[in-house]
Amino acid sequence: MEARMPLLGEKFPELEVTTTKGKMKLPDAFEGKWFVLFSHPADFTPVCTTEFVAFQKRYDQFRELGVELIGLSIDQVFSHIKWLEWIKETLKVEIEFPVIADDLGKVSEALGLIHPAKGTNTVRAVFVVDDKGILRAVIYYPQEVGRNIDEILRLIKALKVSDENGVALPANWPNNELVGDKVIVPPASDVETAEKRKKEYECYDWWFCYRKLK
Repeated sequence: MEARMPLLGEKFPELEVTTTKGKMKLPDAFEGKWFVLFSHPADFTPVCTTEFVAFQKRYDQFRELGVELIGLSIDQVFSHIKWLEWIKETLKVEIEFPVIADDLGKVSEALGLIHPAKGTNTVRAVFVVDDKGILRAVIYYPQEVGRNIDEILRLIKALKVSDENGVALPANWPNNELVGDKVIVPPASDVETAEKRKKEYECYDWWFCYRKLK
């Protein structure tokens, strides 16, 4: 059976992993918390190094949202440790989150992270998993382009707002060009509700209504 990425809304696969912080079971290790698993092509590479520094610089922001981080590549654990030591000594940034050593490739295969045209390196993928172990978002990047970590934070904030308020979030929220920091009210499912919408909310039309967060 060909490996594939798990789909949105599916339970994150149960995996036993070896990390720079010891052995862990996913998603159980983060039970009750959201987590972001992000894969990188290889240790001791420039783009990946910039990403790890960027993730660490925002680690407190992730934790304030109740979100943990865990990295992954097919390098062995001693390579991870040496690379993280180099980052600390040379760039003065200590990486606090664990990094999975997937040198046998089993985790990467289970998550569909090996691109057949890119050899054995893992691609740049981001998995956002909620506190129930459900996969909520996947972002897939080419090896040549580093990730925007602030966008990952924005995405998680938006998902949490959506869950807590039963709303949708517009493009570039909270700085949308049409509705600013307001949120989108779910579309009406019947004629009666549609007629009430314009009286209850700000609307461009009955199917495009928005409101402030309470």
